[in-house]
Amino acid sequence: MTEDRVYNFAAGPSTMPESVLQRARAELMNYRGTGMSVMEMSHRSPAFAEIFQDAKTKLRELLRVPDTHEILFLQGGATLQFAAIPMNLMEGAAADYAITGNFSAKAAKEAEKYGTVRIACDTADTGHNRIPAQTELRLSPDAKYFYYCANNTIYGTEWQYIPETAAPLVCDMSSDILSRPVDVSRFGLIYAGAQKNMAPAGLTVVIVDKRLAGRELPYTPQIMSYDTMIRHDSLLNTPPCWCIYMLSLELDWLKEQGGVEGMEQLKKARAKILYDLLDESRLFRAHALPDSRSDMNVTFRTGNAELDAEFIAFAKERGLVNLKGHKVAGGMRASVYNAMPIEGVEALAACMKEFEQKHV
Repeated sequence: MTEDRVYNFAAGPSTMPESVLQRARAELMNYRGTGMSVMEMSHRSPAFAEIFQDAKTKLRELLRVPDTHEILFLQGGATLQFAAIPMNLMEGAAADYAITGNFSAKAAKEAEKYGTVRIACDTADTGHNRIPAQTELRLSPDAKYFYYCANNTIYGTEWQYIPETAAPLVCDMSSDILSRPVDVSRFGLIYAGAQKNMAPAGLTVVIVDKRLAGRELPYTPQIMSYDTMIRHDSLLNTPPCWCIYMLSLELDWLKEQGGVEGMEQLKKARAKILYDLLDESRLFRAHALPDSRSDMNVTFRTGNAELDAEFIAFAKERGLVNLKGHKVAGGMRASVYNAMPIEGVEALAACMKEFEQKHV
């Protein structure tokens, strides 16, 4: 970490690898002899076409995306997908939704506009501090798909298993994509906002089973039609060119770290440092139950809002920033995505120990 940089624990947009930022800086004014920046070039130029296809190829390789599935580079963030998914897949009928946090609840509410939403589970009664077991899921025999959010950034929980369902699986992997291996063939659709583990904000990756395309409601805007975007290779309109370029750079970096398998080892090491501390702490406590804990977003608190605020300020003075929890949950949240160096987590652990010694 360079001297003028902080350890950024923001939930998104989040920290990016320094080597990626440095490479982008080196190519900012003149991309590989073109005489222009990626931000200036046409999305239909040969130079950008190469960037675009390289990013798709690298992502397909790292996630082992089968040929049955198409990779789309879209815009609008996860929020747009809350509507696009039911427009394309629900067919005006019904779908099952697992409510395990704020964003899955928002997705379910949006989907109600396009068909019948059936709640397969809802952990609100326990403050969204756990992930339900397979046996707790109430599955509908006629559901067009089963929707869940793999990792909950606000409450710090993560699904440690892939649900078994007859209906196609639809999953929001915005905050844990590329952090662990996943069998993409088991999913009808995976989507992720890029601003946590992949690239700057502005790009949304959708990986969809091509057999599900072409079922959209008749009033679905063309920009939200998976079938249309597949046929146009995500180039119906101008895509988020700079973000796609940055994704390509970050995928190069990820491959250098050992790919998704290497990321899984690192995420476990980072999370273990923090959860071991929390389990032994006399001041801080983790929000999520042990078997549901996220390795990406570690949520914790003291139980006293004023003390929480004091710790956040204490950490900021030491170059550890954006630890304040989401407004609906309070407390603290350390987002330790792929690009967070283990030194940052070690610095946070040391800061927590120092603060605890002063207050216990």
